[in-house]
Amino acid sequence: MPPLIKPPKLRPHATLGIVAPASPMKPDKLERGVRYLEKLGYRVELGDSVYERNGYLAGTDEQRANDLMRMFVRPDIDAIFCVRGGYGTPRLLNRLDYDLIRRYPKILVGYSDITALQLALFQSCGLITFTGPMVAVEMADEKLDPRTEEQFWRTLTGDPALPALFPLQEDGWQAKIDRDVRGPLLGGCLSLVSRVLGTPFAPSFEKAILLLEDVGEEPYRIDGYLAHLRNAGILQQIRGAVLGRFEDCEPKSDQPSLSLEQVLSEYFDPLEIPVIYRFDYGHGKIKHTLPIGLPVMMRREPLSLEFVEPAFADV
Repeated sequence: MPPLIKPPKLRPHATLGIVAPASPMKPDKLERGVRYLEKLGYRVELGDSVYERNGYLAGTDEQRANDLMRMFVRPDIDAIFCVRGGYGTPRLLNRLDYDLIRRYPKILVGYSDITALQLALFQSCGLITFTGPMVAVEMADEKLDPRTEEQFWRTLTGDPALPALFPLQEDGWQAKIDRDVRGPLLGGCLSLVSRVLGTPFAPSFEKAILLLEDVGEEPYRIDGYLAHLRNAGILQQIRGAVLGRFEDCEPKSDQPSLSLEQVLSEYFDPLEIPVIYRFDYGHGKIKHTLPIGLPVMMRREPLSLEFVEPAFADV
C-alpha cells in the first residue's frame, strides 16, 4: 500500500477546476452546475476542453489528459470536480504524470467512469480522492437531495472531521456483520474496477474494505465482473465489502436469469467476511460522499461506516 497523500480540505471561496475526463455533457447541465457552485461562493475555472466532443468522449485523449494535468499543477486551483462519468477515463491513465500530481495533491471528486482515475491516483500517488456528486449531474439537478448535499459539503470542508455514516433512506442497509473490521476503502463502480485489474494502475486490495456498485448492468454482467475479481484473487484478499444499491441492475428481458441478490450472495456469502448491502453511494440520487483509499471501520453495533483518521492534510 503506498504512503497516503491527503489533500488540503476545501476552504470557503476556493477556486474549483472543472474537468471532463470521460464523456461530453449537455452544456445547459454544466451551466446549471456552475451556477450552483458560484451561488455557494466558489470561483469556477472550466477546463479548456470541457465543451469538446469526440464521439462518446469529451475531446481527444490528449485534450482531456492535459486539462486534468493543468488543474493539478495550477497553484490557483484548490480542488478538481468532474463534470460527469460515461466512458473514456481509462484511456487517460497512461498519459498522466503521477510524479507531478504527487507534488500538487488536491481534492478530486467524481464517480462512475471516474473510478478508473481514482484507483490509478491511489496506486501511483497514494492520493485520497472522493466518490461524490458531479457538476453536470447532481449539481445541475434543481431537486438535489438535501441529505446528499449536506453530507457532500460537510465531508469536503472537513469541519468537523468525517463523521460516522449511517443509512440515509428508510429502506436502509442490509448487513451480514459478525465483527468489526478495518481497512482502506477501495473500489467504486464495479465495471471500472474490473477493467483496471491486471494493469499497473490497479492498487493492492489486500486487507481492504471493497466498495462496489454499478448502474444499468444486468445480473449476468455483474456476475462476469465479480467472476473476474474472484479469479484475480481480489475477493479472497479483502477484509470486508460495502455494496451499493446497483441501480437499474435487474434482468431486462424474459430470458431466464438469476436475480441480482442471488449473484451477490453467491460471490460474497462464501467469503465469510462482513458485508453491507444497499449502501447509499454511487449512481443513486441519495448518497454519501466517500474518501477512496482512506482507512475505515465497518462497525457491527451500531451498523455504520467510520473513518479512523482525517481525510485531509490540515484537519
